[in-house]
Amino acid sequence: MDIVLIFLITAGAVVLALIVLNAFLLRYFYKTNKKIDTLLEKGKIKDFKDIFMAQKEKHSELEEQLKSAFLKIESLENILAKTIQKTGIVRFNQFNNIGGNQSFAIALLDEKNDGFVISSLFANEGNRVYAKAVKNGKSEHSLSNDELEAINQAIGPKDKA
Repeated sequence: MDIVLIFLITAGAVVLALIVLNAFLLRYFYKTNKKIDTLLEKGKIKDFKDIFMAQKEKHSELEEQLKSAFLKIESLENILAKTIQKTGIVRFNQFNNIGGNQSFAIALLDEKNDGFVISSLFANEGNRVYAKAVKNGKSEHSLSNDELEAINQAIGPKDKA
């Protein structure tokens, strides 16, 4: 009688464990089935091959767009290297007794320190403006101290080396 009771309790425990396992597996099955339905757009897509081909097509389009974006970035970087990126301006009084600091020198340089310096000299009789080319931070023309200072401001301390 004791053996039969132990057998029934053991069988009941096994049946209970199987019921719990079955419930877990059913829940997992329905969650997985729901994800598959979402992936297959609730039956609109009948074949996984269609999904993979669509993804491959999207991937190819994105690769082309990425290549195009990198080419545009490279082109913009080349243009940017030739644009004015550095400026320096010095105001000064050319003739000590006349007016305020109305004369100035302004340097406009690109990435390679190429560009120009413009000087404006103010006097009672009029205003004179000079422009001088700058190549690699230097000019073929003689530069005043104020023009040199404007160029040095534009170049900045880290680029002077």
